Amino acid sequence: MRKYKEQIMSVIFLIAACASILAVILICAFLFINGIPTIGKIGLGEFITGKIWMPKVEIFGIFPMILGSIYVTAGAIIVGVPIGILAAVYMARFCNDKVYKIVKPAVGLLAGIPSVVYGFFGMVVLVPLFRSMFGGTGNSLFTASILLGIMILPTIVEVSESAIRAVPDSYYEGSLGLGASHERSVFFAVLPAAKSGILAGVVLGIGRAIGETMAVVMVAGNQAVVPSGLFNGVRTLTSNIVLEMGYATDLHREALIATAVVLFVFILLINLCFAALKKKENI
Repeated sequence: MRKYKEQIMSVIFLIAACASILAVILICAFLFINGIPTIGKIGLGEFITGKIWMPKVEIFGIFPMILGSIYVTAGAIIVGVPIGILAAVYMARFCNDKVYKIVKPAVGLLAGIPSVVYGFFGMVVLVPLFRSMFGGTGNSLFTASILLGIMILPTIVEVSESAIRAVPDSYYEGSLGLGASHERSVFFAVLPAAKSGILAGVVLGIGRAIGETMAVVMVAGNQAVVPSGLFNGVRTLTSNIVLEMGYATDLHREALIATAVVLFVFILLINLCFAALKKKENI
C-alpha cells in the first residue's frame, strides 16, 4: 500500500509541475504570437526607439515608457536594496529575540499589503509631501521610485535573511577565532558567503519593481514623454498597458500586447543575467 501511495503522489507532483510549465508556455505563446507580428507591422526600430505615443494617428513609440521603467526600477533599487540588506543583517545577526518578534511580523505584514494600498499611501502622503518640498505636482519619477523602494523591501529582507541564516556558524566562529570583531565577522565572513541568496532576493525585488502597475499609476504622473528630471511625470510599460487596454482596439490593442512582449523580454534578460552571475560564482 505504501508503494502505491508513493506512486500516486509522484504522479500528482508531476502533474503539478507540468501544469506550471504549461501555464508559462501558454502565456509566452499568446504574447509572442500576437505581439511579434505587430512589432513587424509597426517596425522594430520605430516601435522601440520612437519617442511619440499617439494611438489616434497610429504612432506607437515606446521609448519613453522603456526609459520610465528603467528609471523607476533603478530608483527603487537605490532606495530598497541597501535598506533591505542592512535590515536583513540586523534581523539575522544583531537583533535580540524581543525586538525580532516585533520586526519579523511587521516585515511579513508589509509583504501582504496590496499594491493599491501602497498607491493610496503614496497619493495621500508622499505626493503632497514631495510637492511641498520640491514643487511641481508631486506625481513624479522620484515619488514612484521611493514608493517602489518601500514595496520591494519585504522581498529583499525575507530572502536575504534566510540566506544569511543558512550560512554555517563555522564561518562566523572561525572569523572570531582569528581575532575579528562581531561586526567584521558578520560583514566580511558571513555576508560574502550569503551573497548568492542575497542576489536572488535583489533579483526578485527588481522583478516586482518592473512589474508593478497600480501603485505606479497612482503616483508617477503617467506622462508618455521622455522624463527630463527626477521630479517630472513618467509612464512605465506596465502603466501604459493598464491605462489604455480597456478601450484599445485594432492596431492600438496589438501595440499594447507588443509592449507586454518587450516587458517580458526585460524580465527574461534580468533572469538570464542572474543565472549567468550564479554560474560564474560556481566556477
